[in-house]
Amino acid sequence: MSTVTGTLVQLKLSLLRNGLRQSAGRRAAYIASAVVTLLFAALQLLGLVLLRGNAHADAVVVLLVVVLALGWAVMPLFFPGGDETLDPTRLVMLPLRPRPLVRALLAASLVGIGPLFTVCLFAGSVIAVARGAAAYIVGVVAVGLALLVCVALARAVATANIRLLTSRKGRDLAVLSGLVIAVGAQVVNFGAQRLGSSGLGQLAPAADVLRWVPPASAIGAVDAVSEGSYGIAAAQLALSVVALVALLAMWAQHLTRLMTSPDGSTLQAAGDATVRDRPSTGLARLLPAGRTGTAMERSLRYVWRDPKTKAAWVTSLAIGLIVPVFNALQGTGSIYFACFAAGMLGIQMYNQFGQDTSAFWMVAMTISSTRDAYVELRARALALLVITLPYAALVTVLTTAMLGDWARLPEVLGLSFALLGAMLATGAWTSARFPYSIPQEGYKNVAPGQAGLAWIAIFGGMVAAALLCAPVIAVTIWINTSAGGDAWSRLLLPVGTAYGAAIAYLGLRLAAPRTAERLPEILTAVSKG
Repeated sequence: MSTVTGTLVQLKLSLLRNGLRQSAGRRAAYIASAVVTLLFAALQLLGLVLLRGNAHADAVVVLLVVVLALGWAVMPLFFPGGDETLDPTRLVMLPLRPRPLVRALLAASLVGIGPLFTVCLFAGSVIAVARGAAAYIVGVVAVGLALLVCVALARAVATANIRLLTSRKGRDLAVLSGLVIAVGAQVVNFGAQRLGSSGLGQLAPAADVLRWVPPASAIGAVDAVSEGSYGIAAAQLALSVVALVALLAMWAQHLTRLMTSPDGSTLQAAGDATVRDRPSTGLARLLPAGRTGTAMERSLRYVWRDPKTKAAWVTSLAIGLIVPVFNALQGTGSIYFACFAAGMLGIQMYNQFGQDTSAFWMVAMTISSTRDAYVELRARALALLVITLPYAALVTVLTTAMLGDWARLPEVLGLSFALLGAMLATGAWTSARFPYSIPQEGYKNVAPGQAGLAWIAIFGGMVAAALLCAPVIAVTIWINTSAGGDAWSRLLLPVGTAYGAAIAYLGLRLAAPRTAERLPEILTAVSKG
C-alpha cells in the first residue's frame, strides 16, 4: 500500500473514530444504525441463500445489483454531507497528483458500513446462482469487481458535481430525497404486490437486458459459468472491467479539473458593484396590494427558496399524489383517498411562524394589533391556498379518472375543501399557541427540547381538524348509505366548500388575538434554532 493510500485510509478511520467521540448520543446512533444495517444485510443474505435453486434466481440477483448500483450513484447527490471524504476540494492545497489520489480515495471508500452491506448482498447473489467450483472462483472476482464499480461510480458522480453540491443551491438537492424515498417505497410496494400475484417469471425480460449492464454483468458472469457459457461469462466480466476503467478515468479527469481550475472565490467579480433596481416579478403583480400581497409573496418565496420549507412541500406534494394514485393502480384504492392530498398540504399551515426562524422579529415589528395579526395569518393561508386548491382538485380528478367513479367527484371535492379549511383553522391556532423552531442546518425539523410542542401542534391540530369536519363526513356517510341520498351528492361540493371557507375564517379570527398577545413568546420559541 502506497504512502498516500495508507494515509487516506488512516484518515478515514480517524474521521469515523473522532466522530464517535463527539458525544454519547452520536455514538449510540451510529452503533444502532450499524447494527440495524448489518442485521438487514444478514437477512438479505439469508434470503438470497434460500433463493438458491429457484428457476428465476438469476433474474432476481441481476435486478438487485442494478438497484444497489443506482443507490450508490444517487446517494452522494442527496446526502453530500454523509461522508466527509466525498469532498475532494479539501485536498486541493496538498501536493497530490490526481491518479495516486484516485487510488487512495478508492481504497478509503471501501472503509465503512455501506461497502460491507454491499459485499453481503453481492456474496448472497453469487451463492444464489453459483454451481460448481469454477462459478465460485469467478464469483469471488465478480464480488470485488462489482463493489469497485459501485464505489467508483459514486466517487465519479460526487466529484463531477461537487461544486454544485457544496453550494447553497446545490444543497437543495437534498429536498429530493424525501420525494425519492416516498416514490421508491410505493414503487417497491407496487412491484412486490405484482410479483406476489404474477410470480418472479415476469422479471426475466428485464434481467436479460440488465445482465449486460455493469456491475450486474459481473454477477451475470457467475450464472453464465454455472451454465457452462464461458465465452459469455468472459464478455460480461470484460464489460465490468471496461466500466471500472472508464469510471476511474472519468473520476481522475474531473478530479484534475477540480484541483486545477479556479472557482468563484478566486475570480474577481465581473463588472461594477452597482446595485440595479429589479422590476417587480410577475408573481408580485398578480398578488393583492398592501400587506396581504407582501406577506403572500414572502410565504411563496419561502416555499421556493428555503431548503427546509421546500423539503416539506416537495414531500407533501409527492405523498399526496402517490397514495391515491398507487392505490388506484393496484385496484384496491378508493376515491376518498384523494382527500389525502388536501390533508398533506394542509399540514403546511401548522407552525407558520417557525419557518421564519429568527427573522420573525421583522414580522413581529409590524404587528401592533389584532387586525395586523389577522391580515398576516390570512395572507399566509391565502398563499397556501394558491398551491393547495388547484393541486387537491387535480389529484381528485386524476384519481376519479383512474377509478372511473365520476359520480362521486363532487362529494369528494367538497370533502377535500372542507378538510382543507379545517386544517387552515387549526393550523393558524396552533401556530400561535404551540410555535417551535426549525433548525436551518442539518436534517432535523425541530429544535432540541421542542419535540413535545411539535407533536402537540401537528397531531393535536390534525385531530381537531378531523372533529371540525365531522358534520361534512356525517353528511357524506348519509348520502352513501341512504336510499335517496344520491340525489343530494352534487350539493356536497358547494356545501363542503362553503363550510371549509367558514371554518377557516373563524379559525383565523380566533387565532389573531392569540397571535397578537403572544408575540414575545412566539419570537422566543421560533428563534431557538
